[in-house]
Amino acid sequence: MSRIPTLVVLMHDVFGTAVAVLLCLLSCHVALMMLDRARRGTGGGRAIWIGATGATGGFGVWATHFTAMLAYRPGVPLSFVLGPTLLSLLIAVLATSLAVSLSARTARPGRQLVDDLAAGMIFGAGVAAMHFVGMSAVTGPDRMSWNVPLVVVSLLVGGGLSSAAFMSQRRRRTSPLERLIPAALLALSIAGLHFIAMSAVTMHAMSDMARAAHGPVASPHGMILMIGVVALAVLSIGVAAAFFALRAERTVWQHEMGFRLLVEGVHDHAIFMLDPKGRVSTWNVGAQRLKGYAADEILGRNFEEFYSAEERQAGVPQRMLAEARDGTVMREGWRYRKDGTSFWAGVTLGPARDADGALVGFVKITRDQTGRKEAADRITQVSRNLDIALENMSQGLSLFGADGRLVLANGRCAALFGLAAHEVYPGLTHRALLEAVHARLDLPEPARQRQVDAACAQHAALLPPGQGGQLQLQLGDGLAVQVTVRPMEDGGWVATYEDVTERLRADARIAYLAHHDGLTGLANRARFNEVLRRELMLADRAGARLAVIGIDLDKFKEINDQHGHAIGDQVLVVLAERIRSVQADDELVARLGGDEFAAAKRFDDIAELHAFVARLEDCLSRPITLDRLELRPDASIGVSLFPQDALTAETLMGNADLAMYRAKMALRERICFYEAEMDEAARSRRVMTAALWEALERDEFHLHFQVQRKVSSNEVTGLEVLLRWRHPEWGLVPPVKFIPLAEECGAIVPIGEWVLRAACREAATWTMPYKVAVNLSAVQLGDEHLAAHVSAILAETGLDPRRLELEMTETAIVVDKVRSLHTLQQIKALGVSIAIDDFGVGYSSLETLRTFPFDRIKLDRSFMTEVEHTPESKAILRAILALGRSLNIPVLAEGVETRVQLDILGVEGCTEAQGYFLGRPGPIPTDGIIRPAPPPVF
Repeated sequence: MSRIPTLVVLMHDVFGTAVAVLLCLLSCHVALMMLDRARRGTGGGRAIWIGATGATGGFGVWATHFTAMLAYRPGVPLSFVLGPTLLSLLIAVLATSLAVSLSARTARPGRQLVDDLAAGMIFGAGVAAMHFVGMSAVTGPDRMSWNVPLVVVSLLVGGGLSSAAFMSQRRRRTSPLERLIPAALLALSIAGLHFIAMSAVTMHAMSDMARAAHGPVASPHGMILMIGVVALAVLSIGVAAAFFALRAERTVWQHEMGFRLLVEGVHDHAIFMLDPKGRVSTWNVGAQRLKGYAADEILGRNFEEFYSAEERQAGVPQRMLAEARDGTVMREGWRYRKDGTSFWAGVTLGPARDADGALVGFVKITRDQTGRKEAADRITQVSRNLDIALENMSQGLSLFGADGRLVLANGRCAALFGLAAHEVYPGLTHRALLEAVHARLDLPEPARQRQVDAACAQHAALLPPGQGGQLQLQLGDGLAVQVTVRPMEDGGWVATYEDVTERLRADARIAYLAHHDGLTGLANRARFNEVLRRELMLADRAGARLAVIGIDLDKFKEINDQHGHAIGDQVLVVLAERIRSVQADDELVARLGGDEFAAAKRFDDIAELHAFVARLEDCLSRPITLDRLELRPDASIGVSLFPQDALTAETLMGNADLAMYRAKMALRERICFYEAEMDEAARSRRVMTAALWEALERDEFHLHFQVQRKVSSNEVTGLEVLLRWRHPEWGLVPPVKFIPLAEECGAIVPIGEWVLRAACREAATWTMPYKVAVNLSAVQLGDEHLAAHVSAILAETGLDPRRLELEMTETAIVVDKVRSLHTLQQIKALGVSIAIDDFGVGYSSLETLRTFPFDRIKLDRSFMTEVEHTPESKAILRAILALGRSLNIPVLAEGVETRVQLDILGVEGCTEAQGYFLGRPGPIPTDGIIRPAPPPVF
């Protein structure tokens, strides 16, 4: 790189180099100025400017190169072969023309940057090609050798600076010095490429004989003369062309600016010109605002765009254009904007002629007169609409003057009161109208006049200015008319009449439903609470006693499940009718929701309360016959007394519920009175419920397993999982105590998931592939994601699905048979076995065995207790075993506690058994092997 300064300073003539640089800068400035003209031109004008720029700029680049070559002093005499020299000139002109063409074409802003970058690269490549082809024309040295890295650097400098020059030239610059920046960059790219490329060459002297063999050459002095003359001529032509073009453009611009200022100053009119064929040639701001088209969108398009398709098809625009040739035409009509919206336009279209009178186009002025037309149309329409509105109102309407006489009334006014149209006429007094209305009532004359007087008095009270208001007329046949009076400043008034009969009935119905159950007609919860608080207040003041009674139907859910909700609703209606038939005026009975009822009664003698409760029990326990079905809903009743049991409505209701639940749990009592011990039991249940939710987090649960064996061989076939809870304060809590509570509060779902996961994880570690049986509750079976949870747990623990058996009672299944069947089918598809537990008690439905995919029947332990002593139990056992064989479902007997029981099972053909005799529940041995159970001790 150090050769470059040496080459420029020591191997070039200073004057010649200065001339070359000046010529390069001048030609670059002229070429970029002409490029700006080419960018502004269109069509053929742009092509001419591109060609002129290519010739001027290309020749300037070529002249710069050869002037610098003439200033070059390599120590070897130089001359130039004519052919390559002219070829280099042609390359410079073509490359410049191509670069200018690419940079001057119209493109979007993002594309312009790419075009300028490409133009710079093409120009740089062309200059490089011109340089090296020109160097091939040099004669004098024996040979030339090149420094390739410097050649590459010269190409990069030339291309990069050329691209920067083209991109910089597009920016708007104000000062003369700023305008020279693009020319300086372009000149620097040409000079940089030239001098770096010249530093890359080494010339070796050549013999005279070899030089003569190259043919005709041009001498340096001849080249200087030719380059000087041609360069001066070409640059002069380019400067002159740009100058005259600029002057012409300024003149046109001044004229256009004057017209534009005149036209653009008008914003509320669309003013534009059409050519003789009706194409838009100018466009002002008012036109853009009014019609929505930008100038570049509409220029050159026919003014038919502003008309509807029907008008264009009918030739309306062209007829208007033809009329305008003879003079100015004015029209009004709908015109259309770019977005398709329309406006009412006032259009003036006149011809535009030149000095010789020849038609050069048309001047079109459009005004938006939509507001004026709408105002005129409204005035025309108001009277017509007023008549239509008055005659089609659902309300009657009348206008009275200050003298109290009718000015106008619509047809509905007469029809509403059952009057003929001729009976309601202008000039009729207000009192006469009211007398005509009340004349239809079947009332004695004095009574009718009193009603007319009352209506007139009510009406007069609404007439003072600023007063107004409403009154109601109650007429015959239940007709209710609401009159709204609006006083006017002149003393008259407007009255509207609306039939509100149905609305009043609906309001009454809504008010009724707000306090009564929609199905039974009994009081609802809101009404019961409202009356109960009032009754408590009265009882407290009078020192009386009050009973709050909670009622729950025992078999209503069973009726719904077995016979459907329609039958259940009919049962509720029948019970409500019975209750109303025996209910006294001072007694309150309400339906709180579902099968839950409540009652309240103030009493002085306890015998009154007992009689009321007995009547309720009789109504609720008597059989109901519907569709040949005899249904007995039965009910559990709890009673709480004020003031001895509680003082507030909420506490009384809670205590009545506690007593009712005690009655529900009792075998023989249907009616229970509240006792303080019930509240203590409820608190204990709440404490245990809270502890249940915390037990999982505290790791208080653990599993025991009870073995299941073959009756014939004592071989282990599986183990049933049994959940145990050891509380830190209460010790071991019996499952019969906490399992039902977990099902009630919902804790059984996370507990059941923990049991399933822990059992599968434990079983996966056993040495022997025993089956593990896990119980499912009704709550778990109702979970639609149960199958997915089972699948995830099996995948997590790695237990073979064939080793897992899920047990459930028939009671859990019948809660929702459809969902249960779907869930069990999904679980069955995983390869998991399904067993029905506690079979023989509860429903014991053969339909359930047929429908559901059970793999095993587990006989309830109650049969084993009696099988040794009662032939009936043995017969039932034999029947269930036969049923299992016929359905090909194995039967396992639970609760085997003696050898006699096991022997009976063997005789009857039972294959599997489980019970204390075969193995007590407990943890699995550490080696995972179940050993024979020791003989029981009695």
